Parts: sequence; structure tokens; C-alpha cells
Amino acid sequence: MRTTSVPAPTSGETYRPMVNLDRASPVPLYHQISSVLQAAIVSGELAPHARIENELAMADRLQVSRPTARRALQELVDKGLLVRKRGVGTEVAPEIIRRPVELTSLHDDLAAAGREPRTDVLDYEVRPADAETAARLGISPGQDVVHVRRLRYADGEPLALLTNDIRADLAPGREELEHEGLYAALRERGVRLRLAHQTIGARQATAAEARVLHEPARAAVLTMERVAIADTDTVVEVGTHIYRASRYTFQTSLVAR
Repeated sequence: MRTTSVPAPTSGETYRPMVNLDRASPVPLYHQISSVLQAAIVSGELAPHARIENELAMADRLQVSRPTARRALQELVDKGLLVRKRGVGTEVAPEIIRRPVELTSLHDDLAAAGREPRTDVLDYEVRPADAETAARLGISPGQDVVHVRRLRYADGEPLALLTNDIRADLAPGREELEHEGLYAALRERGVRLRLAHQTIGARQATAAEARVLHEPARAAVLTMERVAIADTDTVVEVGTHIYRASRYTFQTSLVAR
């Protein structure tokens, strides 16, 4: 198989991979096509959100069957390199967000990385703490907590569902959380976080979660549970967050002893 380099598409143009298929090769035709596309994406020739030729046009132009063209694109969708958008077509996936495992907020990390964070506050409710929440926050059962559920976006795309229970006497208001991160709002109230206990895991998204995050049914999501403690040794908030595994990773450094 030989490839022909073509200029990357400008904004609004559709990318048509130039592939000289080797029909005598043992390498399947769909993989020959997907390899060319993958190389263009990994090299940076194709930028995030670049539009890709649809499978029908690709099949006709390269003289392969439609299932072959479909499988070539699906192989890259499965790898997280392409995304299919209803009414738009197939695009290069946004760059994966890599977040350090530190005591910071997602909003602050996105802003520091040059991304544009946005937040939809889906639920904001003052309610009495149940026994489990009270135990985690170190308060009495029945004491008021603020229960918040937010959808966090990065560059206009949903990235994470964030659920937090916050001590009511420290909690920011709904409008504050629509415009800034939880930890920034807490700092403005004089709360300084010192320590957090955090557990990271993974599971399949529920149908409701997949729908909100624009992921296929039963897509993989990363999970993070955190208990954040202030410099006064007061437990401030407990959080249960889920992130799109196709768009997000945690990073940490390990030191030998």
C-alpha cells in the first residue's frame, strides 16, 4: 500500500484520504484505509474537529464496498480518534484532556490548559444529610448540606458529571458555581483546602449518563470519589465524579524509594 500526501483541509472542508490500495496484500482493505487516516491524525496533519469524508463517498471514490469503508472509520471511532455526530458526520476527535492527580478543581485545570470550561448546574438543593453523607462530612445526621450536580464542558463538549455534597455553612451559591469552579468559589469564602482522600476507578456509563455525556450506550467512564479537607481539619465536601474515558485521563508521577 502506498499513500499520497494531500493538504490538510481548511476549516469547513472535508478530508478525503488518498490511499493506493494494494488489493493483493494480506492486510485487509479497511485496515489499509484506517492506517492512512490514523497516521494523519497522530501526526497532527488533521486537527481536532476536522471533517472526514463519509463512508458512501469514500467507498465510491476508493472502489471498495460500503461495509469496508464503514469498518475503516469504525476502527478509528473505537480507538477514540474519530467521533460520529448526528447531523454532522464523522470528525477527528477532540484532543484528550490529561489532568494531573492533584488537589485542584477541574475548572481550574481546564482554564490553565488553555481550554474553555463551562458549567451547567443541573441540581442545586439544600437538604438534610443522610447518615452516610453525615459520616463522610463529619457532621450530625439531619444537618443541612448543599447537594450539587453539574455538567462540566471543555471547549463546548461535555466532559464530566460532577456530584458534590458540601457543608451548607461553606457552600457557594448556584450562580457562583455556574461561572467558576467549586474550589475557586470556596477560596473566595476564605476556605483553604489542605488535603483530599481520593479513589479513582472505571465502569460502564448508565443510559442516562451516556446520554448526557454524548457517549454510546455502556461506554467506559472514569470515576473519582474525593473527600476534601480544609486547613482547619474540617471536611468541606465529598464528591462523586464521572469523566468520559474517551476524552480524559488522570496523570500521576511515581518516585522510587
